[in-house]
Amino acid sequence: MEYTVKAISELSGITPRTLRWYDSLGLLKPGRTTEAGYRIYGPEEVDRLQQILFYRALGLPLGKIKEVLDAPDFDRQEALRGHLAALRQRREQLETLIETVERTLLNEKGEIAMSDREKFEGLKRGLVEENERLYGEEARSSYGSGPVMETQQSLMGLSPEKFRRWQELDQELREALSTAVWAGEDPAGEEGRRLARLHREWLTILMPDCDDARQAGIVELYVADERFTAYYDRETAGCAAFLRNAVQSHMGL
Repeated sequence: MEYTVKAISELSGITPRTLRWYDSLGLLKPGRTTEAGYRIYGPEEVDRLQQILFYRALGLPLGKIKEVLDAPDFDRQEALRGHLAALRQRREQLETLIETVERTLLNEKGEIAMSDREKFEGLKRGLVEENERLYGEEARSSYGSGPVMETQQSLMGLSPEKFRRWQELDQELREALSTAVWAGEDPAGEEGRRLARLHREWLTILMPDCDDARQAGIVELYVADERFTAYYDRETAGCAAFLRNAVQSHMGL
């Protein structure tokens, strides 16, 4: 069966504008174009769009999705099995968070006694699983499985106070980076120095032995991988690059 842009938009829930964007990126080309200029999508394009939406739901950037789908050895059934495994993992994460919220409500009603550590256990486990899903492969490729496992264990072992501080530093850093980029601050200047130190403090909570070389390697990954970049640039473009440049400019903190 074939579909026009309007028809496949209604079928998939993707707007015509998004479909045209995918076309311009080479991510999803129509199967053919009529003499009148209408884009027509056939069965192959329908299947490809389904794959694109699966990967988008799992948080992959469009450039990575195109690379995966265009690979000569791409196997649709293997990809579907991978989607299924990732979705099951996400379901487990959501179930953990749901359980934590349910127990917190019972604690608020006085029906159970919930320790401070239990209040944060589900949240920390959810963060570990989400980071593993989004960044695990790249982190292991850059640093090896050992350091990645140590960092995950450090997060799970944080006290409620340190966990809150870790989250506060992350929020403070992202807001300050956005402000610095908008203000046109120089990464090599004093504000860049302050943000490089703030980033080191955030890292050190999970990596007490973090040194210049490790910090520099981590911020380099922020600009080398689209997923890391998207985390810091989601409010203001250029934040990941600013942080990388700031750290490089102020080695020997």
